[in-house]
Amino acid sequence: MAVLLQGAEGILTILVMIALGYYLCSKKWFDDRTTGVIVRLIIMVALPLYMVNNILTDFTRSQLIDLIPGLIYPFISMAVMFLLSLLAVKVVGVNEGRRGTFKSMFLNSNTIFIGLPVNLALFGTTSLPYVLIYYMANTICFWTLGAYLIAKDGEHELERPSLKVTLSRVFSPPFLAFLVAVALLMFNVKLPTFIMADMNYLGSMTTPLSMLFIGICIFNAGLENVRLTKDAWGILLGRFILSPFVMLCIVYYADIPQLMKEVFIIQAAMPVMTNAPVIAKVSGADSDYAAIMVTLSTLTALIAIPFLLLAVSNIQF
Repeated sequence: MAVLLQGAEGILTILVMIALGYYLCSKKWFDDRTTGVIVRLIIMVALPLYMVNNILTDFTRSQLIDLIPGLIYPFISMAVMFLLSLLAVKVVGVNEGRRGTFKSMFLNSNTIFIGLPVNLALFGTTSLPYVLIYYMANTICFWTLGAYLIAKDGEHELERPSLKVTLSRVFSPPFLAFLVAVALLMFNVKLPTFIMADMNYLGSMTTPLSMLFIGICIFNAGLENVRLTKDAWGILLGRFILSPFVMLCIVYYADIPQLMKEVFIIQAAMPVMTNAPVIAKVSGADSDYAAIMVTLSTLTALIAIPFLLLAVSNIQF
C-alpha cells in the first residue's frame, strides 16, 4: 500500500502544478505573449540544460557503454507502437491536423516525471539504471520521430517541407543537447562545478514551467473539453494497455535481468509525455488537444498504475 501511495503522490504533484497554471491563467496572469515566452524558455533553455545535467550526473562512461545493449528492447517496443498508431488513427478516426500528435502521444511515455518516482517507489534505487535506459530510448524517440509527427500537424501548406525544415524538427535544441551530453560523457569531459550548478538550477525549471503551460492550455481550451472522446480512448488504450502488453511480449523470453523486464513494462505504461503540448505550441499544432490528453492520461494513471503494479508483481518470468 505504501508503494502505491508513493506512486500516486508523484502523479498528484504534477496535477497540482497543472491546476496552478490553470488558476493563474484564469486570473489573467498569462496572455499569448507570456505563454510564448514560457514555451521558448522551456525549449531553448531549461530542457536542453536539463538533458545535459541529468546525463552527466546520472551516468558514467562505463555505465553508459554497459547499458547500451538494453536500448534495443524499448526501441523495438516503440517501433511496434508506432505501427499500431498508424492503425489506431484509422480505427479511431482521428481528425486531420491531430493525427501526428495522436501518434506521438500513443507511442511515447512520461518516463522521468512520473516513471522515475513510480519505479523508485516500487523497486528502489537498484532500478535506476534500467529506468535511465528506457529514458534514453524514449528521449531519442520523442525528440526525433515524436516531435516530427507533432510538427507535421502544424503544417498549413500543402507542399512538402524542405530538407532544412525537416532536419530542424529532428535536431531540435533538446535533442542536440542530448547528443552533446552523450559526447561529453563518452570523451570523459568534466565541466566546471559552477557550470553544472547553473545547468541544475536552470534545468530544474523544466517540470514546473511545462506543468504551468499545460494548465494554461487547458484553461484556453475550456475545462469542459477535458472528456473521454474517441481520440482520448485511443490514446489511453495505447498508453495503459497496448504499450505494456507489447513490452511484456518483447522481454518475456529475453535473456535480461528480471528487474529490467519489470521496469521496462512499468515505463511503457506511463502517461503522455508532458512536453507534447510544448512542441505542439512551437509547431503551430493543436497544443490544447495535447494538453488535455496529458491531463487525462495523468489522471487515468492514478487508477491504472496500481493495477499495473499488481499485475507485474504476479508475472512469472
